[in-house]
Amino acid sequence: MSEQLYNRRPLLKFRKSLRNESTPEEAMLWKALRNSQLNGRKFRRQYSVGNYILDFYCPSERIAIELDGHPHFNPGAQQADLERDEWLQGKEIKVLRFPNHLVREQLGNVLEAVKQEFEN
Repeated sequence: MSEQLYNRRPLLKFRKSLRNESTPEEAMLWKALRNSQLNGRKFRRQYSVGNYILDFYCPSERIAIELDGHPHFNPGAQQADLERDEWLQGKEIKVLRFPNHLVREQLGNVLEAVKQEFEN
């Protein structure tokens, strides 16, 4: 029997914790993505694929959206993010990364960048 790939049960508590403790930027983006508001695409929040928990995931488009705050801007974290992105790309999931400040300051541009990926 193959191992479950999506929303693995051992990660459930951690996923719930991340949802309950979301950053202001995650809350702002979720408000714009939830209820299929972005071109009718359904997004999930704090969704796991393998051992990774994605900030946002659109199953129909196979797009992950990751918001990067201060902890992501050091060499060790950047290497871990690169390995994670490569693993997800191996599962045919496209990863879009945005710094938190961009969501705060230019949410419309972030949403437009995501919409452009729907066509690719």
